[in-house]
Amino acid sequence: MVSPGTQNEQRDYRYKRSEYAARGIREYWVVDPTAQQVMVLTWVEGLYEEAIFKGDQPLISTLFPELALTAAQVLQAKKE
Repeated sequence: MVSPGTQNEQRDYRYKRSEYAARGIREYWVVDPTAQQVMVLTWVEGLYEEAIFKGDQPLISTLFPELALTAAQVLQAKKE
């Protein structure tokens, strides 16, 4: 979840990439309720590739290929 505030947003979008890469995390998600999107970052050949999903777009995960969730469902779960 993206933390509110400019510094926190930079941390969530920028700095965590290097932290997670150093730990060998193959995939992580950034849920941004302000932008109404879910960003899935997948480690590919030494870099994170990002895919952004909004609304009723189904999320695509290489780690969980059978996952059947949309961006809207993930964003709605935060509200509940």
